[in-house]
Amino acid sequence: MTISHHTSRETGQASPLYIFVVASLLFLALAFFAVGQAGATRNGAQSAADAAALAAAREQRDSFDLTIDDLGDLLDGALIPTLDGCGASHHYAGQNKANVAECRPLDDGRWGSRVSVTSQKPVGDTILPGTDNLTAEATATAIVVPRCSFDPADDDSAPSPGSLDCEGDVMDLDPTDLPDMSDLFDVRLAED
Repeated sequence: MTISHHTSRETGQASPLYIFVVASLLFLALAFFAVGQAGATRNGAQSAADAAALAAAREQRDSFDLTIDDLGDLLDGALIPTLDGCGASHHYAGQNKANVAECRPLDDGRWGSRVSVTSQKPVGDTILPGTDNLTAEATATAIVVPRCSFDPADDDSAPSPGSLDCEGDVMDLDPTDLPDMSDLFDVRLAED
């Protein structure tokens, strides 16, 4: 009985293919990691912009000096205060590891603020060139919206100048003890 050994010319040809596939998969994994890292940096910047815009609009709301004469116009949207609330935006952006690039009151008929921020930390060193110093930018808008409606009294000699309807809770106004601005107005993010 004779045993014959056939040698194949294909012996060892799979190794370079496996090395190529593993190297390609490793490169793709690193590229996905870089994209994920950039996305995380962008999400952090957006969170900072949201917090800064909300803080600026809340500061605008809370610093408004409410009088009984302004209450009806303020709740109806006829009076739009142009207060600057940007002091608080810097603090909240910093707490979220970002710097305020721009903060300004809205000038489009709404009461609120628009804040743009830049992340303090760059995306970092990745396999993608140019990301080591690249920072994320984000913008957010927060508005002050009424929570109540004002119904003026029919008679000027009435003890109350009118009533407030705050989400179904109706109360007569006492001109010497006006509600807090936080009871009358909400602050929320706006789409734009």
